[in-house]
Amino acid sequence: MVSLKDIARECRVSAATVSKALNDRKDIGEETKARIKKTAEEMGYFPNSAARILKTKRSYHIGVLFLDDAGSGLTHEYFSGMLNGIMFEAESLGYDITFINTHSQKRKMSYLEHSRYRNFDGVVIVCVDFNHPDVQQLMNNNRIPVVTIDYLHQNCTAVSSNNVKGIENLVQYIYEKGHRRIAYIHGQSYSYVTKERLAGFHRAVEKLGLEIPEEYIREAKYLETEDTVKQTKELLKLKNRPTCIMYPDDTSLIGGLNVINREGLRIPEDISVAGYDGTKVSQLLRPRLTTICQNTAQIGKEAANRLISQIEKPKTALVERVVIDGELLMGESVGSVTGQ
Repeated sequence: MVSLKDIARECRVSAATVSKALNDRKDIGEETKARIKKTAEEMGYFPNSAARILKTKRSYHIGVLFLDDAGSGLTHEYFSGMLNGIMFEAESLGYDITFINTHSQKRKMSYLEHSRYRNFDGVVIVCVDFNHPDVQQLMNNNRIPVVTIDYLHQNCTAVSSNNVKGIENLVQYIYEKGHRRIAYIHGQSYSYVTKERLAGFHRAVEKLGLEIPEEYIREAKYLETEDTVKQTKELLKLKNRPTCIMYPDDTSLIGGLNVINREGLRIPEDISVAGYDGTKVSQLLRPRLTTICQNTAQIGKEAANRLISQIEKPKTALVERVVIDGELLMGESVGSVTGQ
C-alpha cells in the first residue's frame, strides 16, 4: 500500500506537504499541489479509510434495507433496476452500499442497531413491511438519515413513482379504446403504493363518468400469480364480465393470461388486459403488453442522491417527496371495442 511517505519521497517534499496537498490546504502552492496529486494518482494511492473516518466523521457507507415479500429479490427487474440506480449513484459520489441484516455472531439486532453497528452514514429503505416496529424505529431515529422508496413518513425524504398519474393515464388510454367495463385487480390493500394507485383509478373513473361495479375491484398479491388466477376466474364468471382487466404488475398478470388462454379467449379480440411496471418480459409477450413503465433507475438514483445530500449537508436538509413519472407503453393487449 502506498503511503504519504512514499509520495513525499518521490516528490522530494515532506509528508506534511503531501498531506496538505491531498487535503486541498491553501497554504501550499497550486503547482506543487497539482504535482503531488498527479504523483499520488500515478502511484495508486488511496487514503486510509480509518483516518478518513476520524477526520470527516463519516464512514462513506450506506445501508440498504430490502425485504421482498414475494421472494423474487434481486432477480426481479423492478427491484434490480432500482437497486442498480442506488448503487451507481452512491459509488459515483464515493460511497459504498451494504444490505442490512439483523444477525450478528452473538445475537439478533434491530435494523437500527445493525445500522449503528455498521456505522452507516445513512439508509435507503427499498421494500419492507413499513408497519413493522423495527422499520418504524429506524425511520423515527434522529441520528441516521433515512430515505424511503414508495412510502411516506413524516421523518424521511421519500422517492416514489408517480403511481396516481400512472394509473390515471392507463385508465384514460383504456377508455379511449372504447372500454367502459374496466376491472382492476390491485395489490395488497395495506401497501402505500396500492392506496395511491386505487386513488388514481377512482379519480380517473370519476372524471370519465364511469360507473364501476364493486365486484370489478379485487385484490391480489404483487409479483405472484396464484391470486390473480383466482380473481381472473371470478371476473370471467360474471354475467356482465369486464372487457378489460388491469393487473397489479406485469408478473402477476401472467396468472391471468393463463386463465384467459385456458378459457379459449383471445387477447385483445375477446378481452383486453393491462399490467404495470414495464418489464422487458412484458414487451416480449405476444401480444405485447400494455403497461406503465416505471423509471426504476431514476428512482434509485434520486434516493441515493437525496440521502447523500442529507449526510453531507445536514443543516440544509429538508424532508421532501420526490415523484418520478412513468411512461405509458401502449402495446397490443388493449384492443378497441364499440357499442358497450
